[in-house]
Amino acid sequence: MTEALTHQLDWQMLPPIAITGANGFVGKVLSQQLLQRGHAVTGIVRRPGSTVQGVREWVYSRSDFEGLESHWPSTLRVDALIHLAARVHMMGETSANLLDLYRSANVDGTMRLAHAARGAGVRRFVFVSSIKAVGERSHGRAIRESDDPAPTDPYGVSKLEAERALFEFGAKSGLEVVVVRPPLVYGPGVRANFLRLMGAVARGVPLPLGAISARRSLVYVENLADAITRCATDPRAAGQTFHVTDGDDLSVAQLIRSLAACLDAPGRLLPVPASWLRFAGKIAGRTAEVDRLIGELRLDCSHIREALDWRPPYTVTEGLQSTASWYRATH
Repeated sequence: MTEALTHQLDWQMLPPIAITGANGFVGKVLSQQLLQRGHAVTGIVRRPGSTVQGVREWVYSRSDFEGLESHWPSTLRVDALIHLAARVHMMGETSANLLDLYRSANVDGTMRLAHAARGAGVRRFVFVSSIKAVGERSHGRAIRESDDPAPTDPYGVSKLEAERALFEFGAKSGLEVVVVRPPLVYGPGVRANFLRLMGAVARGVPLPLGAISARRSLVYVENLADAITRCATDPRAAGQTFHVTDGDDLSVAQLIRSLAACLDAPGRLLPVPASWLRFAGKIAGRTAEVDRLIGELRLDCSHIREALDWRPPYTVTEGLQSTASWYRATH
């Protein structure tokens, strides 16, 4: 009886946390982890009934958090806010004012949220950015947090501008800002290019990537959620920027072979030279897509390991096995 009461009191003492985008791919996993640890979780979402069981929802449907500061509920008191919601990078976007659209969501919206959070007494603001805030490629050396950023598209530019604006606001207001920059995130429920790649591997489609040796960093969604949780709760994280990966960078060919093994598929790879793929991409008008597929993009994640004593709880093999099991069960 005493042990049960002590456990209950410990659970109640853990700081409450709010999450934007709590109904998304990363947000649902993060919510589950926080709930399992004993945090009260509030999801700031645009539609009701879209979060995992146990999450309290605040439905706020105005675009880019317009008017948020004056609508913050007096009953919503949280220690940390984790900002996942964003206008994400979409292949093939062609709008002439694309950078303005990204800035409106990812910079202006983020700063409205930060001002509202600080006004409501929030202590820490964790901004989940992207490695695209730094760039699309590494060149023989893993990218460090201290490297000069050179984003190459409107999405990356908007993420970098939001990072800088947040740190400036934090220095003036006392809000503790933490930035997390993940690479490609995968896991059960993944969409877009990773899902299409799994589908091709599962069907035994021959892929012309057998000669591609460039390595790319990935992060399993459970590992990313664990790192974000640490960034929201560890005092040492305040004011820091962290790269988060699985810690085992695979080439595209290695990734396909690993996925094939997990999916019990043949994993057919054709050794087409990278120069041929680039030429084909140029002819098809898909140079950027090909470069992302065959180019190196490695992140140095030693900073979070050293500063916060963080280690990914799952290996890349375990992450791929979990993702493949979900794929087999749902497709």
